[in-house]
Amino acid sequence: MRPPQDKVIITCAVTGNLTTPEQTPHLPITPAQIAEACLGAADAGAAVVHIHVRDPLTGRPSMLLDHYVDVVERIRASNSALILNITTGPGGRFVPSRDDPKVAAEGTTLMVPEKRVEHIAVLRPDICTLDLNTMNSGSEVVINTPANVRRMAKVIADAGVKPEIELFDSGDIALMNDLLADGTLQGPVLCSFVMGVRYGFQPSPETVMYARDMLPAGAEFTAVGIGKTAFTMVAQSYLAGGHVRIGIEDAVYLSRGKLAISNAEMVTKARRIVEDLGGTIATTDDARRIVGLSSSAVSKI
Repeated sequence: MRPPQDKVIITCAVTGNLTTPEQTPHLPITPAQIAEACLGAADAGAAVVHIHVRDPLTGRPSMLLDHYVDVVERIRASNSALILNITTGPGGRFVPSRDDPKVAAEGTTLMVPEKRVEHIAVLRPDICTLDLNTMNSGSEVVINTPANVRRMAKVIADAGVKPEIELFDSGDIALMNDLLADGTLQGPVLCSFVMGVRYGFQPSPETVMYARDMLPAGAEFTAVGIGKTAFTMVAQSYLAGGHVRIGIEDAVYLSRGKLAISNAEMVTKARRIVEDLGGTIATTDDARRIVGLSSSAVSKI
């Protein structure tokens, strides 16, 4: 039995890739809104912010370097200590054509691995995600082959960035262990169990403990709930010995029928859950020590 953490890291995922403006009017879209959401989450108790960017005109997900630079510059101008965790998930989706499934249809974003991480090489944030899932996602397929993951991991390592390994099912953990064994990844690992995606890990205490018990020694983990289980998984992750994540990327409701008006409001609730269960929230300095980061921000533009 792994006891709860002495210090619990709150990560806030402020906008994500799949939440839409139709779901909530409070979705951060522009670089200014995304940076403001990150800073508000930090004020509420988040030591880490997980960052996607969007096209300011359409609200759709973007991979444009200029948007990432704008967000990072705005955050660093106000808070030099906040830990930045930047996504590398976009660029891995394939939509097969109806009449010829080997041909990509509209909505496909699949691209060469190095292109998916070029912003990491430029920005050198504290952390970036590295997804290990190949899985169905609606009408799309997310593709992260072992060979492509290795290519992305090399760029991340060369940039001196800590990868957060995103795990969507038990096979992803098996792949992570192989990547550790061949030296692609270096331990101790930082990872997340993403739970509630329809064809991946399903959120339950049993799933969290099953996934946790497959991890290598010394691993730090967060169990993330998508949708209606987001706050439930805050409690489950803490009780299983993990850290916690919340934000408008993962859910849009603060409680049944009540939209969250901000990421900060969601962090405040997650913090209250952890503290009510007896936990202590990690500061940014605590979080840097826990996950093995340098004592100061390293993002460079």
